Amino acid sequence: MNFKGQFTLIAGPCVIEGEEFTLRHARRVAEIARKHGVPAVFKCSFDKANRTSGKSFRGPGLKEGLRVLSKVKAETGLPVLTDVHSEDQCGPAAEVVDVLQIPAFLSRQTDLLLAAGRTGRAVNVKKGQFLAPEDMKNVVAKLAETGCRDVLLTERGASFGYNNLVVDMRGLVTMRQFAPVCFDATHSVQRPGSQGNATGGDRTLAPPLARAAAAVGIDALFCEVHEDPDKALSDGPNSLTFSMWEALIVDVLRIRSALAGHQP
Repeated sequence: MNFKGQFTLIAGPCVIEGEEFTLRHARRVAEIARKHGVPAVFKCSFDKANRTSGKSFRGPGLKEGLRVLSKVKAETGLPVLTDVHSEDQCGPAAEVVDVLQIPAFLSRQTDLLLAAGRTGRAVNVKKGQFLAPEDMKNVVAKLAETGCRDVLLTERGASFGYNNLVVDMRGLVTMRQFAPVCFDATHSVQRPGSQGNATGGDRTLAPPLARAAAAVGIDALFCEVHEDPDKALSDGPNSLTFSMWEALIVDVLRIRSALAGHQP
């Protein structure tokens, strides 16, 4: 999986909520991406290890989750991306998925980065909310030690006081010096822990931020999408409906077309 040279969509629900649910969402992602002629990667997590509350739904776990993601690949033909949270998850996940994702809170964990890089799979690293864009050059260097060259760096907002994030679009320009960059439109509008025992957010702010990122220059756009976000078991407040996602794709493609030849 190589993110250089072509714009890519990364989309799917936050977490696996069952086999048929996940297949249904993957089919929609594939259908919409084909309609607009854009390569897509299906994103879904087998475990959400950083939920605000220990009682929140985390997912089906590694074994069952990878079984479901394997069916997604077989049925839709889409490449698949999922989070890994520990070194021992990297090998089994890499047997199924095409892209290993390092969560933002773990973006400085050297052993996890090295384990992911050694699998030979592409690695998407979410920039920690606590990191400067310049710090991501060290992440890329760690992965390079393993021979990993298929790296994507994702901007998902920086901590702005308590329970809030802000996006500095300059970071995309900085990180693009080190590797292709992705903008995570939906996690960037989270309000971490703002609901007391859960994270809040405002999905209506994701499209304007994504349009701004497209104008700055990105290689991939990450959006969590859900058929009924208000009933999602994770990240509902910031997840997009499919109609919102498709409208955003149209906007982003228009911006990219208008700026063709003006971006590095």
